[in-house]
Amino acid sequence: MTTETIAMNKSKEIRLSKVTLNIGAGTTTEGVDKAVTLLETISGMKAVKAKARRRIANFNIRPGLPIGAIVTLRGEKAREILQRLLKSVENKIKEESFTQNGFSFGIKEYIDIPSVKYDPKIGVIGLHVNVSLERCGYRVKRRKIRNMRIGTKHEISGKECADWAQKELGIIFKVEEEQQW
Repeated sequence: MTTETIAMNKSKEIRLSKVTLNIGAGTTTEGVDKAVTLLETISGMKAVKAKARRRIANFNIRPGLPIGAIVTLRGEKAREILQRLLKSVENKIKEESFTQNGFSFGIKEYIDIPSVKYDPKIGVIGLHVNVSLERCGYRVKRRKIRNMRIGTKHEISGKECADWAQKELGIIFKVEEEQQW
């Protein structure tokens, strides 16, 4: 299928579905509370505590223990936040970060994000950003009554995600330099 055919076919257009911000804070309740307040200040929305699903004895993790914080953004708010977060990484993302139906990247310190000031109560924390993309018709997969699977031709490949991100968001691919010891 050529790019002209995709441009003419409305059902093949790629759009931003959601942006998910998450912070893994460990087993301390103080760290989880800091993560929740940080995500609420960045996004302006209520963050949810992420709870462990299974027991990992070596890390003192048990089911139901809060271990992080998550916030999901959709619509125009998601696009605005995504553009701000991309500025913090200088619009550079590794090419390996693009996968089927989306891409993700990390921010080492939240103070790199424009318009977010350092808070001594929070300290220095990094966060992870997941971006989900979709085409028209994905509602069929999510609806409650008569939900169906999406055909493989309708899925978005990593290459298509990368092309969309370059065109829509102005992303530049980061080239990893080899370390010499």
